[in-house]
Amino acid sequence: MAINAEVLTSFKEIDETYIDTLLKKEIEKNHKKIVVLDDDPTGVQTVHDISVYTNWEKESIRQGFAEENHLFYVLTNSRGFTAEQTTKAHNEIAAVVDEVAKEAGKETQLLKDSYEQNTGKTIDGEILCPFFKEGGRFTIENVHYVKYGDELVPANETEFARDKTFGYTAADMPGYVEEKTKGAYKASDVTCISLSDIHNMDIDKIEAQLMQVKDFNKIIVNAVDYADVKVFCVALYRAMAKGKVFMFRTAAAIVKVMGAVTDQPLLTREQMVVKETSNGGIIVVGSHTDKTTKQVEALKELPDIEFIELDATLVKDDEAFEAEVKRCLEREEACIKAGKTVCCYTTRTLITADTG
Repeated sequence: MAINAEVLTSFKEIDETYIDTLLKKEIEKNHKKIVVLDDDPTGVQTVHDISVYTNWEKESIRQGFAEENHLFYVLTNSRGFTAEQTTKAHNEIAAVVDEVAKEAGKETQLLKDSYEQNTGKTIDGEILCPFFKEGGRFTIENVHYVKYGDELVPANETEFARDKTFGYTAADMPGYVEEKTKGAYKASDVTCISLSDIHNMDIDKIEAQLMQVKDFNKIIVNAVDYADVKVFCVALYRAMAKGKVFMFRTAAAIVKVMGAVTDQPLLTREQMVVKETSNGGIIVVGSHTDKTTKQVEALKELPDIEFIELDATLVKDDEAFEAEVKRCLEREEACIKAGKTVCCYTTRTLITADTG
């Protein structure tokens, strides 16, 4: 059931300056390199001055480890992969990262099977932190909400939960864990970090909860603002310093906090356009969701943009689809060279592998 978004400002205020001081000390004591695997380019938009590698060749990963930054991104674009393709990519990345980490004398926390195989250590738990303020996503009393106007709608009641690949029905996060793991991990075994403990800044209690997690059980982090994630990360770093090992399956916010990435205002034109050109630009739209379709319709109200629809229904016919891609590319290149901005978007209806 939807709730009023006013709830977001109803919690006890956190002394963020104090928490920032604690977090800074924990980050400075931490000598691990954080390698973030991002399945689409959304997460990297929440950080700045962080390297993003679009391949996982050894030299790229080596450059990432050589940087002074605590973290770097590897953009996998695996959201469009099959399960087999994703597994293959993750195994390849884990192997390269482990090899480079050993060269650099750094410890890394990789995907569970690869990490445990390469290091001989066991991962104690998996942290689920879906909070993503920029995307209007908040977690309250273990329910993940999506903000629509003045309302917070439970994620299981949105179109995202009806997605053919990523969909689910569970109303709360512990139930989500049990549903998505097909009962391998029970809702009753999930550790939940409450907003009450976070806003009371009870770091010792949260750390104690993390110290008790074992057998790769799941940890749900409730959060309504970045300060909440900071409180959790202080406890997290302390638990990690005492030997606890975690894997992360999260939205972008926790990465920003763990990497000590500061806030920055929206980029200005001067920052984005570093070299004027007579060529046009390109906008690519692949998501089929209703929200994205509305954004495309709003874009169509702007003048001087050429719209090209890629017929995604041809995807099951390799020859026809290749010809369709070629057609779109040729039109895009002609527009760009002529100084016209082009928007290429896929068919707005959902196309699935089993569609007749």
